Amino acid sequence: MAENKTQATNISVASFFDAIEDEQRRQDCIAVATLMEGATGEHAKMWGPTIVGFGQYHYKYESGREGDFLIVGFSPRKQNLTLYVMDGFSNYGVLLSKLGKYKTGKSCLYLKNLSDVNMEVLRQLIAESVQYMRTKNHIEG
Repeated sequence: MAENKTQATNISVASFFDAIEDEQRRQDCIAVATLMEGATGEHAKMWGPTIVGFGQYHYKYESGREGDFLIVGFSPRKQNLTLYVMDGFSNYGVLLSKLGKYKTGKSCLYLKNLSDVNMEVLRQLIAESVQYMRTKNHIEG
């Protein structure tokens, strides 16, 4: 069975941030990292070359495929700051209505600029997602 392509690495998060050329994007990443560290109580770790993740959980599908993945994380992509909210957004309609400007995918929250969103609402969404993932996966935190 194939391994998960995105795995935790020993790449330095600080070096990753230092390599972000756009100053505003770098500051947004530092702000999101601080927010996610507060929500998880865990330090940032690189997952693959471009994802900053916090915490981890073990998954196992009925197919037998299993592995470890981050509980919450983000990546500064060219078009958006992409936040990975692993439980998706179906339970967060009220929070999303107060968040500001964003787009979503299945488990991705796309933000053009952090200044476009209400940071307190974003903090609450991340905290609730982390709590859900820990409860679902029987992780103390």
